[in-house]
Amino acid sequence: MREEGCSGTSWGIEAPCKINLHLRVKGRRGDGFHDLESIFLALAWGDTLRFELSGEPGRCFIRVENAGRGGVMPPEDEKNLVCRAVSLFRSRTGFKPGVAAVLEKRIPLGAGFGGGSSDAASALLAMNALADTGLPEEALEEMASCLGSDVPFFLKGGAAWASGRGERLRPLPVPEDLRVVLVYPGFPSGTAEAFRLLDQARMLSPERAEAYAGFIREGDKTGLPGKTEIPREVLIQALGRSPREWPYGNDFLPVFLEAGARDAGSAYRSILKGLAEQGADFSGLSGAGSGCFGIFKDGGAAERAAKTLSRQWNYVQLTFPLAHRVDAVLK
Repeated sequence: MREEGCSGTSWGIEAPCKINLHLRVKGRRGDGFHDLESIFLALAWGDTLRFELSGEPGRCFIRVENAGRGGVMPPEDEKNLVCRAVSLFRSRTGFKPGVAAVLEKRIPLGAGFGGGSSDAASALLAMNALADTGLPEEALEEMASCLGSDVPFFLKGGAAWASGRGERLRPLPVPEDLRVVLVYPGFPSGTAEAFRLLDQARMLSPERAEAYAGFIREGDKTGLPGKTEIPREVLIQALGRSPREWPYGNDFLPVFLEAGARDAGSAYRSILKGLAEQGADFSGLSGAGSGCFGIFKDGGAAERAAKTLSRQWNYVQLTFPLAHRVDAVLK
């Protein structure tokens, strides 16, 4: 383990975002969480982190730089997930030197793109390199699961079927030759409030609790009819087909399109309709919102869509699936 003599040594690492191509929210568990079924897909766009050993031993100093287009910024203290990851790493390894971190923040908070979780995972990977501890993957995964349900996914990236709270992962082949247009509507979506609205809607209308959220093609289709749940293997195998054939959906979306979320619902409907009109092969809501995405087979159409939508929405990003995990690089 490296503890001294490292002044000037720093490590940089990317923290990619992800989208939920599919998200099914099941029943509430005894621990208060809901069981989920989801398909995660990492994307080649996100935050950047830089670390170096400096400052008071046992402390983590973080500076957040806004590299995006506005939005709420994370805290610059021990509440930041990066500092929490460093603190947890210390507790597991006994690593003592002070750590200074710079977070170039591009992924908006509360967008469902996993920005905080990705920052935490990348912090663990960077600390493992900076401290020269050589911890095995299993040890990093254990720490990641303590920091958040979807943090373990960002240790590997790619694509995965996620279950449980989102921490149980089955790696999947990454779909090829796709472009992704991300659209953030300019407001965050609180996860706790999203689950409260979903639970409330299901209590008021049990039939809707069984309805599957589906494709949004023309801004009006908010679910597939019937109560039949699509089997897991069918959902997984569909990933290898054309996005136009994906039977995916997001259980939060029909709730957000209801009267109880008029302002947000109007924004989501407008974004998804715009993506469809611009030729998206599939479009949806990521996580518990508020970020939306469009999947394109035609790269030219994706570029035109990003350009057109950026005239209405301030936060539009064109990217593509990331097939591998990120690694810390010595600077």
